Amino acid sequence: MIVGDEELLVERAIGEVAASVRAKDPDAEVIDLAPGGLEPGRISELTSPSLFGGGKVLVIRSAQDLGKDLTAEVLKYAKDPADDVMLVAVHHGGAKGKALVDGLTKLKARKIACPKVTKMGERVDFVRTEIRRSGGRISADAARGLLDAVGNDLRELAAACSQLVSDTGGKVDDAAVARYYRGRAEVSGFTVADKAIEGHLAEALEQLRWALATGVAPVLIVSALAQGVRGLAKVGGAPRGARGAALAKDLGMPPWKIERVQKQLRGWSGDGVARALTAVAEADLQVKGGAADPAYALEKTVADIVAARG
Repeated sequence: MIVGDEELLVERAIGEVAASVRAKDPDAEVIDLAPGGLEPGRISELTSPSLFGGGKVLVIRSAQDLGKDLTAEVLKYAKDPADDVMLVAVHHGGAKGKALVDGLTKLKARKIACPKVTKMGERVDFVRTEIRRSGGRISADAARGLLDAVGNDLRELAAACSQLVSDTGGKVDDAAVARYYRGRAEVSGFTVADKAIEGHLAEALEQLRWALATGVAPVLIVSALAQGVRGLAKVGGAPRGARGAALAKDLGMPPWKIERVQKQLRGWSGDGVARALTAVAEADLQVKGGAADPAYALEKTVADIVAARG
């Protein structure tokens, strides 16, 4: 049984089951079934021995919608399955139709979990796994950059991962993500902030000019710079012994972001962070009407942040 409603993962799971059956029986037939088109007795009919032989893979979609009689048929078959008929029940999860899941679990049916990938850490793990599936490698930071560029749709992410490995030869880094997704990945003010905070002046200015050229509002770039520098101040000022979930709760930041900021803190002093905060505060005033040329004001702010890092 396949439990979950992450479409890409569900389709992959079905495909893997079908492939394993066809590896032994190339002529095995895959039959898609939905509760709306099933009548009592139909599953028993399809799982009965055939005069013509040949294997089958029966895929029951939306199995949580099976009625009492059809659920009983599935469980009856699962008690004594045929060697040449593989039955796959796809259940979306949740309480509806739970009797089927409980029954198949008791009968020791193989279970494949395909839950929605919702958390940032899970999406980063998905991207890194996809890159490995295609034969490549990617850092966590580059994976987050790809998420910023492509979005959260798993199908689009999977396609992007495959294409990146093909185009780069397997080593996917921040530069590769920016190069192949220029115009998407680089329009974020957070990219500008990260480069500035990490002390990469030339790259930060390049990202800034591209962001402005693609229509990112100066006020949004200042906001990203402010969040980045405030992150340094928050993490840098945290008690030395604090860590893990307790630290994340105290700072109101996810663990992965705390880990990233801790890496960015290398090379920063308390005085440097204070100077960077002052530069960002001045930039906020300038882009909101205090400067004749917001672009120049932003360039100066980026340079001031890099200089404050020391």
